[in-house]
Amino acid sequence: MKKLIVATAAFAAVVATPASAGDDMAGMNMSTKPSAAKASSNAALTDAEIKNVDPTTGMITLKHGALENVGMPPMTMAFKAKDTAMVKRVHEGDKVRVRIENVDGNLTIVRLEKQS
Repeated sequence: MKKLIVATAAFAAVVATPASAGDDMAGMNMSTKPSAAKASSNAALTDAEIKNVDPTTGMITLKHGALENVGMPPMTMAFKAKDTAMVKRVHEGDKVRVRIENVDGNLTIVRLEKQS
């Protein structure tokens, strides 16, 4: 429960911080329309490590590399999983490859593959 509270507070702080505050998310391109040059790399997966899994909320916290398609630099952040099957098959410490997309204004894990 304490981890959930800490993760929720950290997520809220990231979301509530204005872009002008100099955080890692300043200047990110959050548009859902990729340029033609990026279209071929749209299906690309990014290496990540599972830091926390919350089955109650369907959130997975990832330490991830750059998410080019949503203009996000490497960081640790919680994302909503597209479906509950993703949440059930991963555990803290798992190495994965993910695809994050902007779904209805929410950054969402739409594809997740566990690494062997």
